[in-house]
Amino acid sequence: MKSLEGIIIKGIGGFYYVDTEIGIIECRARGIFRKKGMNPLVGDRVEVSTEDEITGSVDAIKPRKNELIRPAVANVTQMVAVVALESPRPNPYVLDKLIASAEFAKLRISVCFNKSDLTDDTKLAEVYASAGFDAVVTSAADNLNIDKLKALLKDEVTVFAGNSGVGKSSLLNRIMERDLFETGTVSNRTERGRHTTRHSELVQLPFGGYIIDTPGFSSFELDMIPLEMLSGLFREFDGHTNDCRFLDCRHISEPDCRVREAVLNGEISELRHESYKMLYDEIKKAKQNQF
Repeated sequence: MKSLEGIIIKGIGGFYYVDTEIGIIECRARGIFRKKGMNPLVGDRVEVSTEDEITGSVDAIKPRKNELIRPAVANVTQMVAVVALESPRPNPYVLDKLIASAEFAKLRISVCFNKSDLTDDTKLAEVYASAGFDAVVTSAADNLNIDKLKALLKDEVTVFAGNSGVGKSSLLNRIMERDLFETGTVSNRTERGRHTTRHSELVQLPFGGYIIDTPGFSSFELDMIPLEMLSGLFREFDGHTNDCRFLDCRHISEPDCRVREAVLNGEISELRHESYKMLYDEIKKAKQNQF
């Protein structure tokens, strides 16, 4: 019996595929994890044992740096939120939900604005660049700024997130320089893309690091975030919140709110502040429904 260390790159139907120094080993997880109520996740650093160097078992999971619920992955260092500038039309609220969840998980955050071949309007990208995010405008169709995107991915463990149809798989194929990910089309009627990714899978990048392509989604359950922490997940609010009249200011309708003043003065994007208010209401309602 040989003992090895590796990283889970894929999990399907109770099988875990572990990348080790001798190659990928198909493993089952030992029953002890089920007894502990713990499941191995894509991205986990694990110890495995094997007799034939083809199949084996996951014996231990190394301590995780972090764990995301959706997608269910571990040890991620950054999220790249992918938005289409056109087809489907961008939804800033969905984007800000993704960003808030990544801020809560303490991930590095980059935003990729794809499909610039369909429009010249990049004002949305400017909003997020001004808020302090790494923002890159790309076109998978025209191979535009793919090198800039690669630079953001180098040596990171990155989860790609965004609605179906925004071009995540097409971008990843450009990054990998081969057709590794199945791509879909956007319905003219619904402007929604077909779900082409069926499971989360970690793929090693040729220039260093890993990416995780994950099924498209449009919403996050954010009720685990305390309401009083939400304003801290909007980084451009920092520097204003401590100067509000009320210590418990919600930054929604209170008088002498410095965040609202910053919005009126153009220091904070009205678009982002609207997302904040909508998120506040959504989380508040979700917490009320728990009781």
